[in-house]
Amino acid sequence: MARFLCVGLLSLTYYSMTYCLAISVNKGIVFASDSRTNAGVDYVTTYSKMHTFVWPDDRTCVLLTAGNLATSQAVINNIKTDLEESRAKMSLHKGKHLHELAHYVGQLSQKEQRQHADAMEKSGNGGIGASFILGGQITGQAPEIYLIYPQGNYISASSDTPYLQIGENKYGKPILDRIISPTTSLEDAARCALVSLESTIRSNISVGPPIELAIHTCDAIQNPYHQKLTLNSPLYKSLQKKWNDGLRQAFNRLPRFDWENKNAKPDG
Repeated sequence: MARFLCVGLLSLTYYSMTYCLAISVNKGIVFASDSRTNAGVDYVTTYSKMHTFVWPDDRTCVLLTAGNLATSQAVINNIKTDLEESRAKMSLHKGKHLHELAHYVGQLSQKEQRQHADAMEKSGNGGIGASFILGGQITGQAPEIYLIYPQGNYISASSDTPYLQIGENKYGKPILDRIISPTTSLEDAARCALVSLESTIRSNISVGPPIELAIHTCDAIQNPYHQKLTLNSPLYKSLQKKWNDGLRQAFNRLPRFDWENKNAKPDG
């Protein structure tokens, strides 16, 4: 009985320290996410963080989620309900601009957090916030990506920083800073996204496979290319090996200290 009670209490604060990112380049957008929601010694669960909504020839929308799993699931459920209800004032299909859709998702997130805030405070649990990345394209407009904060406000990517991250982002950021620019090809952006995720998975147990990858090509208003990778997927294993080998080779080619070249020891 005690074990079931503990699981029930855990569900109140089921917080997903995931890692998701979107990269916007001239040719389109790359989306990538892990699937881990919880990790412990003997308790690991997964849940997709990538949700795709497509109306061919009209708009393509991809939503990535991180944070409290109950909040993000409720937001996704509300989005689907609004799409089914013709009387809904707003939905992903009704907004005329992507920034309106980002505002809409932020409002849904705030509504869910307000609804449960009192109960969470009384129980002594916190962490009901969720973050989102919304990206895609509406016909006649340029592709865009937006980061939606738990507070409901949002920002877009820029030409100086053409990528957005949510969740456990620090381990996967260095390669993005060094490689990604607006002129990066979609294929290189996708490889960079996978390396960014692999670096994070290696350093943080709260991020884990399967990895989902989606690629939206500019002006192709249809279902994005989508691939799911596990640790045993040939592509992932090859990418992981080549990246690790490349890092070791680059490290071994770093400049030598003066005392190494002279076969002497450093002073002191």
